[in-house]
Amino acid sequence: MTVCVSLSTESRSADRAPSSVYESRMDTKITEPDPPYRNGMSEVLRYGEFTSTGNRKVRYALSLTERDLTIQKITSAPLERSKVVFNLRDCVGSRAFRADDNTDSGAYFSAYFYPFKRRWMSSGVARQRVERCFRVDLVHDLCANLEEAEKWARTIRESSVLQNHPRNGVVYSEVRRPCRAMLLVNPHSGKGQALSLFTSHVQRMLNEAGVSYTLVVTERQNHAREMVREADLSQWDALVIMSGDGLLFEVVNGLMEREDWEEAILTPLGILPGGSGNALAASIHHYSGAQPVSSEELLVSCGFLLCKGLVSHMDLASVHLSSGPTRLFSFLSVAWGFVADVDIESEKYRHVGAARFTLGTLVRLASLRVYRGRLAYLPADEAEPRGESPQNQRPFSTFCPSDLCRPSDSVGQNTFHNSCNSNNAVRMKTSEPVPPNATQKGLPDSLLVPLDQPVPSDWVVVPEEDFVLMLAVYQSHLAEDLYAVPDSTLNDSIIHLMYVRAGISRTALLRLFLAMGKGTHLENNCPHLVYARVKALRLEPFSPKGVITVDGEVVEYGPIQAQVHRGLARLIAR
Repeated sequence: MTVCVSLSTESRSADRAPSSVYESRMDTKITEPDPPYRNGMSEVLRYGEFTSTGNRKVRYALSLTERDLTIQKITSAPLERSKVVFNLRDCVGSRAFRADDNTDSGAYFSAYFYPFKRRWMSSGVARQRVERCFRVDLVHDLCANLEEAEKWARTIRESSVLQNHPRNGVVYSEVRRPCRAMLLVNPHSGKGQALSLFTSHVQRMLNEAGVSYTLVVTERQNHAREMVREADLSQWDALVIMSGDGLLFEVVNGLMEREDWEEAILTPLGILPGGSGNALAASIHHYSGAQPVSSEELLVSCGFLLCKGLVSHMDLASVHLSSGPTRLFSFLSVAWGFVADVDIESEKYRHVGAARFTLGTLVRLASLRVYRGRLAYLPADEAEPRGESPQNQRPFSTFCPSDLCRPSDSVGQNTFHNSCNSNNAVRMKTSEPVPPNATQKGLPDSLLVPLDQPVPSDWVVVPEEDFVLMLAVYQSHLAEDLYAVPDSTLNDSIIHLMYVRAGISRTALLRLFLAMGKGTHLENNCPHLVYARVKALRLEPFSPKGVITVDGEVVEYGPIQAQVHRGLARLIAR
């Protein structure tokens, strides 16, 4: 189902005026420019006095600078009790319109803000919608009043765009304005409420920001992948996904499968949480510097970021599987063992939303599994893995299919857990890299060799073969409530590799995941947890059965390797 909606600020001139408005009583002529007043250090771009339609004896002074919109109630009360200041960085849009009443010669303009405000029932702050509407009635001429109202709306919009400052030294580009977006919604994601959440929260925000969009409701698995692979992307300024992380996985891989992938992958991507995990949505909210939120508050936050339209580059990892030339592109994670088991086995609890992961964790802890395999990685140049120096050296042999049938003797305990936070890893001296996709079209993976060859000489080999889990993640969050990598950024060119060795108790593993909810798991000095910052990795599972996921999607079980590519995609994220 495809629904095309094209709404812009300028075109909605016949909307009904909101009940809470202010009436203009400005004496200056509308054909004259506003005087260059100064308000502190900021120049006053526009100024006017207004009265409330409910009580015309009360007047308001409206002052617009390049940074703020100030509403001052003109009374004898102290100034601090009667003045309200809205930062234009919190503004998503403004529009001018006329009333439905044909006898009303006044015009109106509204400004839409989403500032941080304290919650009603709990501590902390979250973005909440605030609308301010004013009435312009300078003369008994609707056209003249509407022209003046549009001047105010246009100045507010333009000034709010200028407030998109760099954050943490990162300079963001912007989505083209006015923006045309393809918005893909998976109606079955999460609790199956994505469409209703879009209608109740997102649709109004997009209208307020003047964003036109085509709504596409996906009908089956890989529907989005097929659509973006064949779509004329020149029609769109952005591709927006409202779902869990799985739909974005489809979109990313559909773009990378195109003949013009180099240009297609630069199409700005937007993410709105509508699923169970919502890891990337939680990550971009975290990158914005805001306090942690969840559920509908997270949706409002991501909707706000989408409306602001700031674009940053995002790392992608190319993932090679054992089945010949098969290659996937990942924006979030590769998982094996406990994390992958919980992700897939908790699908049966999808109706409870994000709580499915908590429930799945408890179920899996009751019958904790140990997996056998070999792990190797290329350390990042910026930092060496945490832990002690390598002590024992052993070869990283080429994978053989018969290894899947090796007996799992002594898998209940791990004999390498005596060194706290030590990976006991070694560097191999083998052949130099020969890219696995030397004959493959598309993006080259210069750090990888074919899976049937030994790893390159500068890779680190993990001697342990008994694991509870292996997790490679490139965003800050693995779910709304799983703060996996506190210091991760969108384009740091780092794969954050974590693995837990066999021998950990159920209590210790539960404590580890509880700490991950606060982002303190790496500080707990767990002797079984190892963390390393890497550029590439290879996993060769020996256990005959198991699950490997890429961005939460099940992939072929067997040898797998991945390499990070810095800033390959572009994401709408402040």
